[in-house]
Amino acid sequence: MRSFLKFFLASFVALIVFSIVAFLFMLMIIARVAASGDKVTVGPNAVLVIDLSESFNEQRKVENAVVAYLSDKSAEKPGLFDVVRLINKAAKDDKVKGIYLKAESNGNGYAASEELRRAISEFRQSKKFVVAYAEQMSQNAYYLASAADKVYLHPKGMIDFSGFSITMMYLKGTLEKLEIQPQIFYNGKFKSATEPLRETKMTEANRIQTTAFLGELYGEFLQKISASRKIDTATLHGYANQGLIQEPADAEKYKLVDALKYNDHVMDDIKRQLNLKGDEKVNFVSLNSYDKANNLYEMNGNIALIYAEGDITGGHNEEPTGIASEDYIKIIREVRQDKDIKAIVFRVNSPGGSALASEGIWRELSLARKSKPVIVSMGDYAASGGYYISCMADSIFAEPNTLTGSIGVFAVLPNMQGFFNNKLGITFDGVKTAEYADLGSASRPLTEKEKQIIQRSVDTIYATFKHRVTDGRKLDASVVDSIAQGRVWTGIQAHKMGLVDRLGGIKDAIACAARMANLPEHKLATYPKVKDPYARIMKSLGSEMRSRMIQEELGEQYSLYKTIRELKQMTGGIQAKLPYNMVIE
Repeated sequence: MRSFLKFFLASFVALIVFSIVAFLFMLMIIARVAASGDKVTVGPNAVLVIDLSESFNEQRKVENAVVAYLSDKSAEKPGLFDVVRLINKAAKDDKVKGIYLKAESNGNGYAASEELRRAISEFRQSKKFVVAYAEQMSQNAYYLASAADKVYLHPKGMIDFSGFSITMMYLKGTLEKLEIQPQIFYNGKFKSATEPLRETKMTEANRIQTTAFLGELYGEFLQKISASRKIDTATLHGYANQGLIQEPADAEKYKLVDALKYNDHVMDDIKRQLNLKGDEKVNFVSLNSYDKANNLYEMNGNIALIYAEGDITGGHNEEPTGIASEDYIKIIREVRQDKDIKAIVFRVNSPGGSALASEGIWRELSLARKSKPVIVSMGDYAASGGYYISCMADSIFAEPNTLTGSIGVFAVLPNMQGFFNNKLGITFDGVKTAEYADLGSASRPLTEKEKQIIQRSVDTIYATFKHRVTDGRKLDASVVDSIAQGRVWTGIQAHKMGLVDRLGGIKDAIACAARMANLPEHKLATYPKVKDPYARIMKSLGSEMRSRMIQEELGEQYSLYKTIRELKQMTGGIQAKLPYNMVIE
């Protein structure tokens, strides 16, 4: 008994101590988050620093409170449109004299990069300087850096200018070894989302579509660099095709960069432009600090800007990630019924997801359109389900390098009988009251009649999807059928075919909404509403630490882990989604 009491008291004391330490730790985090909201003053002769390696979400985020505290970084991060507006504001701000781009890598997609590049180009029209520098510059970072008036590279560094490629992972052989049979149903000959499960290499249809849109993306890449660097596109393509850019000296020789300089030389160059002398320091202002000095977040306005980013799923999400249909139906309905809201801008950056969830969001937006203009602005992706929830809009804007279309659907139901029986020694048995009571069970293969039922459902949803596009875009049904088939298009291609109305960014979409609603002046009300950071701290603790632990443990295999998770999400319901692991490099 004495031993038990000693053990109990020791455990109880340890629990109390741990609780006190955890409570103090949380107070420190709350204090840090509160302090991060303090107003920042921008001094004279400021140079705005933009680290291109940062990935900007569509919407302003208040997250990662624990990680932010441990890394001494701000818990609040501006969204993509916030960054664009900050750059626009800096162009008119007398205190800001220039921009310094840290161009090691680019954490953003092609359409987001286009928005940033346009903002940088507009900033240059103010006659202020933009300097880009890196020790090692990735190809996508160079795309943004080339918009600067001066591009510098470390003399012993590296620059990538090798062209674009797509490599896809095919799992059919692995599944066969495991005796797992993916029972696949789809409609649309270009619908390649399930291809990695049923093929060992690209089908001819997928090769055709991938070659087409990759060529369009690369063409846009070359054209923008050509305009900035005054080098024709054929010559630029030749640099990549012939492998001419291998050393920093090659980049200077072929005019991709203005000079090879060490960091201190670049700092001296910036000082000269600011007329600073000797040991005078440059007033570098980070993007986050400049964001705090300029409060862009608006609670109320007459145009609702609704951000829809991530996979489309049914139900409700506790965390503000992805596009959960119940959450977005509620948001759209609230905006629709708000008489102070005169127009809606729906910003879509999604590869798609659940077809049923997409239909629910489409329905609510269609109702909203009856009472006020609905304008869609497309981000990096607005494809498959992402296009489904966009097609009813009064006007659709996309960037030239947005990936959209992919009008097609699929379903995957795994048959794991061989895996359970032969690999694990597990067998199944049971009873049922009706023939189809266990339809979709992973413990057995589907019967021919069950396959017909599922294929019929896929065909019906595909027909509905095409009908939504036909009605929303005012296109002939035969035209929609010819450009559907699950095929992925760039914004340029989609614009030519009528799937998109105009090429442009989120600013253009907002201006269009203001015109359609006859608003001489407008303010934005953004949705989903940014949640109270303090309320999210406890909720974020577990998920943040768990995610970081998984990444650290798996290292380079983390991408494979993500792929498997996405495959799991693909099974069950009927999906309208892009290929799960399509990465453009």
